[in-house]
Amino acid sequence: MSADSSPPPSFICDAMLGGLARWLRAAGYDAYWQYGQHDRQLIELAQCHHAILLTSDSGIMQRNIIRDGTVRALFIPQQLDRYQQLAFVLRRLNLPLIEPRCMSCGGCLKVIPRDLARPHVPPKAWQFHDTFFRCQRCGTVLWRGTHWKRIAERLAHIDDYFPHLTSNED
Repeated sequence: MSADSSPPPSFICDAMLGGLARWLRAAGYDAYWQYGQHDRQLIELAQCHHAILLTSDSGIMQRNIIRDGTVRALFIPQQLDRYQQLAFVLRRLNLPLIEPRCMSCGGCLKVIPRDLARPHVPPKAWQFHDTFFRCQRCGTVLWRGTHWKRIAERLAHIDDYFPHLTSNED
C-alpha cells in the first residue's frame, strides 16, 4: 500500500484483455475480466466499484462518461502483448508490484496451516513445500512451486518490456 494507506486500485478489463487481467493479479491488483461483456456493462462495473477501466476499444474511450473523467479509463494499445500491457499499465499509473493475488479470480491469498492444504495438493508439492495459501475468493490452494517462481521472475523483469512502448498520450 502507498504511504497514504489508500487501497490499491482495482481494474475492469475489456474482452481483449483477459491475459492482462491475469498478470495484473499476479502483480497484486484485483482485475475483473469476463468474456462477452458489453461496453455499457464494463463502464457500469467500473463506476460501481470505483475501478479503472482498461480497454483496447477506442470506441469506449469516446463515451462522455469516460472523456469527462467520471469513470477512469486507460487505453491499452492493441499491438502490445500481455507483458507489454502490464508494463504499460504499471508505468502509466505509477504502480509498484505488491503481494500477488489469485491469478484465476483476483482474490487475496492467505497462508493456511500446512495440514489444511494436504488434501488439496499433489504429494510432491506436500513433500517439498512448507507454506501454502488459500484464495479467499475461490478457495484454490496454492504454493510457491516452479510455476510461481517463473511468474515472480517474469514480474521482476517487467520493466524490460517497457522500452518497446511508445510514449504517446491517448
